[in-house]
Amino acid sequence: MTGLKKAALAVSSVLGCFMLMNAAFGEPLLQEGKKSVYQRAVSHPNAVLYSTQDARQAIGKPRTFTSYYLFAKTPKMVQVGVSAEKPDGWLKVEDITEWPQAITMVFTDQMGRDPVLFFKDHEAVVKACESESIQKYMGQYVQLFANKARIPDNSPVIAAEPMGKEGQVSKNRFYLLPVTNIDTQFKESGTQLLEVASIDPGKGPASAKEGSERREGAPNNNTQPVPDKFKTGITFVIDTTISMKPYIDQSVEVVKKIFDELQKSPAKNDVEIAVVAFRSNMQKSPGIGYTTKVISDFKGINQRQDLERLLRQVKEATVSTHAFDEDSYAGVKDAVDQLSWNKFNSRVILLLTDAGPLKEGDPTSRTGMSAEGLADYLREHNIYLTALHIKAPSGKKDHDYAEKAYRELSKMSNNRSSYIDVKVKNHEEGAKQFEAVSRMLASTYRNVVESTNNGRILDKPKQEEKKGASPEERAKQIAELTGYAMQLQFAGAKNRTEAPQVVKAWIADSDLAALEQNPNDAPIPAVYPAVLLTKTQLSLLRKQLKSIIETAEEAFLRDTENFNFYEQLISAAAQMSLNFACTLYL
Repeated sequence: MTGLKKAALAVSSVLGCFMLMNAAFGEPLLQEGKKSVYQRAVSHPNAVLYSTQDARQAIGKPRTFTSYYLFAKTPKMVQVGVSAEKPDGWLKVEDITEWPQAITMVFTDQMGRDPVLFFKDHEAVVKACESESIQKYMGQYVQLFANKARIPDNSPVIAAEPMGKEGQVSKNRFYLLPVTNIDTQFKESGTQLLEVASIDPGKGPASAKEGSERREGAPNNNTQPVPDKFKTGITFVIDTTISMKPYIDQSVEVVKKIFDELQKSPAKNDVEIAVVAFRSNMQKSPGIGYTTKVISDFKGINQRQDLERLLRQVKEATVSTHAFDEDSYAGVKDAVDQLSWNKFNSRVILLLTDAGPLKEGDPTSRTGMSAEGLADYLREHNIYLTALHIKAPSGKKDHDYAEKAYRELSKMSNNRSSYIDVKVKNHEEGAKQFEAVSRMLASTYRNVVESTNNGRILDKPKQEEKKGASPEERAKQIAELTGYAMQLQFAGAKNRTEAPQVVKAWIADSDLAALEQNPNDAPIPAVYPAVLLTKTQLSLLRKQLKSIIETAEEAFLRDTENFNFYEQLISAAAQMSLNFACTLYL
């Protein structure tokens, strides 16, 4: 077995090694039916830790969302510890949520999906899934909460995700939806049922003064900055290799016409444009001039002449790159890293290329990233990317690979891709399509800005892709979907919109009405899983992974019978278990 194969096996089993080693140091309660998985819980805001189970002597206030092991239980109290080694004290039962799955969920962007409904019990959510018309059944409760009507005492739905003018819960607002139970009976139909709690540390008057007692890494939601105005930044990331001359020439006209249209709009000072160019690896083809280049940071209507002048100076490469695929991922990553995005709450990239990206791990790729990894990087920075892929006859062999990669790169939270392919006979025809798509995207985003700053929430856009839609029509739909999502994010941040406060409830992890309407389409996720880590735990994880990588590299370099990879791995795991008290369950 090679060192690399040994490394792959090690990564899949190393967390198990840590769990078994830590079990020797303490005896938390085991989960029912499990031999090595401990019971866990997470603390609520304003929880108090006591020295004994009679709750007479308080010894401190744990930070909100502290993750605990459970050592003992009484009807009113639980004995808890932050590590599996020993208990730290007692908490009241009402101040914790048991967390057997060690998974938390986050709302996806409301990109046309229905808001999440919280059902009072398992029976209620199953009844919804089995109703004759899911859309009608769910719709009555969505309307009830949208109208802020009184909720009947016998209602099967006890809460709903914020919607409409309230906006969506901001990505900057810290909340937790810990999963306490999972039902997979409808998994083949496209959804799972989750029992969750919903906790917001910014909820209630006490939270503002919680201060130093807040969980490490959890921001005080009451002090998060409130955005003043909705502003959009649009970046063109353009392939400037030898075949792209018609598009480069057209880009000047594209930007000129976007600014001309913007000049007539009340949003003229709220939309700016940037341009980044990319080619490929310079060591393989020194004559290409650069791998990436920031042509211009964001320029607004008053700086349009500067941007147009800079664009006129852009020329195509004079020599061919080393392969048909180009380093488009480097162009996208530099656009994320090097441009001034901070002033925008609406962030958009239009990627233009006629070639696929260099593959993950390709030594000529400057980032070495995969489509999935770069897509996560974009989401982390709240940037929406649309890929405009020119399919010219010269690249026919590359089309399938490139489409798959760019669909993954541009995948949105609704499980659809912000991908537009343009089939052309020649590049002059493609350049005209580039102009039409770019102007449509810019025009639609400009309308979103105008509506938002006038206090008007757009109508919920349709999710379904129109069959036979032109690239221009597709661009309009993509901009409406992403613009609506960004508009709700802005409204949520401005209104300090909170997650629903429920102790326990059941939800579906997909949009049930959409599943009923389009059973053959991919499910539209309503929530996605996340890992709750403190800065200390994140540092520990980094050290764990670094140790694994170093051991794997040594195994690869010393792939001999005298080097026992597993002995080295177990030694590294044992050392970490001695040095760090907590174990991560990811």
